[in-house]
Amino acid sequence: MNSTQDKSARIRTFCSTAAVVPVLVVNDPASARPLADALVASGLPILEVTLRTEAALECIREMAQGDGVVGAGTVMTPRDVEAAVAAGARFAVSPGATDTLLDAAEDAGLPLLPGAATASEVMRLRERGYSMQKFFPAEASGGVTALKNLAGPLPQVSFCPTAGVSTANAKDYLSLPNVVCVGGSWVAPADAIAAGDWTRIETLALEGAALATA
Repeated sequence: MNSTQDKSARIRTFCSTAAVVPVLVVNDPASARPLADALVASGLPILEVTLRTEAALECIREMAQGDGVVGAGTVMTPRDVEAAVAAGARFAVSPGATDTLLDAAEDAGLPLLPGAATASEVMRLRERGYSMQKFFPAEASGGVTALKNLAGPLPQVSFCPTAGVSTANAKDYLSLPNVVCVGGSWVAPADAIAAGDWTRIETLALEGAALATA
């Protein structure tokens, strides 16, 4: 099912809100709301909660009650889409893309940031109507150099590179004309979440938010 309609309008709006989209792995629902509050208060309002833990959907429910825009990450099946919507997710992020997943997200009206790593995958998603994509895994797929090369023949497509993005290279990615934001877990380290060290997370999030004007 091909389409010239831009299916990325809402996800592009979300991605344009901040330089960094925190990629969150949360094991305890009790940590969800204070974590979200710390990130949002520090200038990172778009939150991706990965469906990698048993608590992920409950964490999305908790976070969705706050001021952030909460989405589900690692969405790979129609069941994931259904569960994400039921939990209150406002968008979804996938590591790759299949017709089954794209159909499910479109049918549910759930904005999707689909993953791509090669020119063929980017072209296929663009043909389907996705002008905003997740470049994943970013560093393993050629990083900044790969995205520079994609910008020439595919200027219509913008990206959120994720995986391997850190404070050391985030500015390099964000300097590219086809990068809207980056996805990163460094702003909410697992040990800081486990310890409830919201002050540390706020400091890291403020540094991440400042990349937008760096």
